[in-house]
Amino acid sequence: MNILLTNDDGILAPGIAAAYKELCKLGDVTVVAPSDRMSGAGHSITVYEPLACEKIKIEDHFAGFSVNGSPADCVKLAVMELCPKKPDLVVSGINNGANVGINVYYSGTVAAAMEAAFYRIPAIALSTVHEEQTDFKNAAKYCVKVINKLLPVSFASVISINIPRLSRGEPKGIKVVPQSTMGFDEHFVKKQNDTGQTLYQLAGGNHRDKDLPSDTLALNEGFITVTSLGFDMTDYNGMKKLHQIQW
Repeated sequence: MNILLTNDDGILAPGIAAAYKELCKLGDVTVVAPSDRMSGAGHSITVYEPLACEKIKIEDHFAGFSVNGSPADCVKLAVMELCPKKPDLVVSGINNGANVGINVYYSGTVAAAMEAAFYRIPAIALSTVHEEQTDFKNAAKYCVKVINKLLPVSFASVISINIPRLSRGEPKGIKVVPQSTMGFDEHFVKKQNDTGQTLYQLAGGNHRDKDLPSDTLALNEGFITVTSLGFDMTDYNGMKKLHQIQW
């Protein structure tokens, strides 16, 4: 199996090195990742500037292509130019921070996997809850354990896997749950800098969850969460209402 591995934390991030080590047990892995951290980049792409790309060796972990672009850029470039063969599977991560709830829309990790889905390539996004000392080694093992259950991956959607806080012990199990859309309790902290400019720092961010099955709640309870994410953004109920209008 030919696997393309990317991320949004950058090619030097420990999460991608941990994922690489475990994914090599499944097949041949090509790494194409951003040269710098691109967290929160969403599905942005580089349009007006060329992409710089170089092959570099990351200590004793792997050799991979470093690209000065977004995660989605990396997948585009890899599929069209860099991969020796069309990938059978694209894996994005392991992200240092969970990608659940509406974080999915901001996530460069999920966007990279979604870009692969645009090319009809099976894709999986891997994330783990951020901790002071995130255990990427064991997170990678749990991720690949889940991936093994999915093989052969034939989903047209993106499969998002999130690992809970491993500092609390082993995960309680695996739950297949929908994405929460409740959003966050957020606010801006207002202050001024030395030149008199007004600065607004985003703060808060706790999930506004109800007692319903969701990725945010299950992850907080200590379960590995597995969610299927689609890229068709059509609101079909809304479309029905539009069709009822006499245009």
